Amino acid sequence: MLSVYRVEDALAKAGCQKIYQEVASGAKSRRPQLDDMLRNLRQGDVMMVWKLDRLGRSLSHLVELVGQLMEQGIGLRSLNDPIDTTTPHGRLTFNIVASLAEFERGLIRERTQAGLEASVIFTRIDDFTS
Repeated sequence: MLSVYRVEDALAKAGCQKIYQEVASGAKSRRPQLDDMLRNLRQGDVMMVWKLDRLGRSLSHLVELVGQLMEQGIGLRSLNDPIDTTTPHGRLTFNIVASLAEFERGLIRERTQAGLEASVIFTRIDDFTS
């Protein structure tokens, strides 16, 4: 189990001036500490996280959130993931991850649509065989 103190210490050593700690699960939709941090960030700031999975509720949420940060001129660095959107290499890495997330969403939509179409076909066949 990862100690909260270990995370806080690592963030402080990395130069964080203010550390926000969410008590609720990252999967929760209401995250007051994240909302507070996002309100306080300004252009040129860098949001630093311990791990990316602590930031987003899902990959698509993470991609959306980081995209918003980049639009506002706010960087993102993860201490334990190869993401640092303040560098060209980090932005490339993030955009690859974002592209994979978009690809995954597209596949899910296609599978869902195919499943719906198949269920309609099976329903029609069942109608005729009854």
